[in-house]
Amino acid sequence: MNWDTISGQWKQMKGKIKENWGDLTDDELDRIAGKRDQLVGKIQERYGLSKEEAERRVRDWTDNIDTH
Repeated sequence: MNWDTISGQWKQMKGKIKENWGDLTDDELDRIAGKRDQLVGKIQERYGLSKEEAERRVRDWTDNIDTH
């Protein structure tokens, strides 16, 4: 799924994001508001990952997300 679709459906996607990254809070996801770079940064910070690893995980998630 491309990021424009995820961003456009952010409210619906928040649940799917929390399934994958449960340590992120609703408030954090509200502030991220569909911005990919901010999601990557928050995952990097929260999970202690390198920027490259956080990018990879978000990319893998977007490539494999089930929209149904």
